[in-house]
Amino acid sequence: MTTLPRSTDTATTSEATVTERPTPEHVTIGRRTGKRPNMLWMRVRRSWQLYLLLALPMGYCLIFLYWPMYGLQLAFKDFNIVKGITASPWAGTKYLSQFFNSYLFWPVLRNTLVLNLYGLLALFPLPIILAVMMNHVRSSKFRKSVQLITYAPHFISVVVLVGIVIMLLSPVTGVINIPIRALTGDGIDFLGPSMFAHTFVWSGAWQNLGYSAIIYLAALAGIDPELHEAARVDGAGMWRRIWHIDLPGIMPVMITLLILNMGQMLSVGFEKVLLMQNSLNTGVSEVIDTYSYKVAFAGQLPQYSYATAIGLFKSVISLILILLANWLARRVAKQGLF
Repeated sequence: MTTLPRSTDTATTSEATVTERPTPEHVTIGRRTGKRPNMLWMRVRRSWQLYLLLALPMGYCLIFLYWPMYGLQLAFKDFNIVKGITASPWAGTKYLSQFFNSYLFWPVLRNTLVLNLYGLLALFPLPIILAVMMNHVRSSKFRKSVQLITYAPHFISVVVLVGIVIMLLSPVTGVINIPIRALTGDGIDFLGPSMFAHTFVWSGAWQNLGYSAIIYLAALAGIDPELHEAARVDGAGMWRRIWHIDLPGIMPVMITLLILNMGQMLSVGFEKVLLMQNSLNTGVSEVIDTYSYKVAFAGQLPQYSYATAIGLFKSVISLILILLANWLARRVAKQGLF
């Protein structure tokens, strides 16, 4: 008689417990609707200073990088200033075909690739060599002096730099040509067709060598010093430590910068090339950037749609090059940018 009520109470209690326990669906719905947005808002409020700092570069990217992409449609339109971008009639691939069929297409593309490849092959190893050498210098005063001397030219304006180059290398009044003329009787035109590429690349090396080495110095500073100590104990000299410790340690940075440089293969220093151009070296100094600038602003009849088509071609090829370089880096070095 007393057993039945107990079993009934126990069953009733267990049924109540089962019915009161929330199902996984209710838990999921509660998490989706209530907790996650609150937690996100709490994290934003707790670190609002960081989000405020992030808003500045995000605003810069939106205004100066993404919003101008709205104007890329000019490459496919017959732009009319009165009608505006949106109301201008469509032209299809007319201006892209005009650029491909232009007699200046191959010369401009060749000059751009020559300057960029020359600069990449000549200047990419130099910051690495400078950073490795400075990393093994024992005298801190000497290292700081070298850093200051090589780093300072980066802050010189491009206009001032080109003025210095012209003053030093002028075939008539240049300081460098004075002893050359005294010895040979004739000066060297460093801005002429045969010397323009050398002058352009190595003046850029003087200006940006120290600044480009900073990121490699930072990467070398992150290498564990115990690796060098262990190598010294095993009898490894400086060159073997550089080859087996320093270079593998900065290899990810080297690959990343190489991929980024490949993405800039069709972009030359526009201001510097334009300032160094003259009537004699135009055949070797006319690049895509200067050509599109002259088409859009320096001609008697501005061709904004044509200039936009040239810029769009350069951007698409640069994207393809950076994707190809990243794919090759992943296949060969097992490392990539993304």
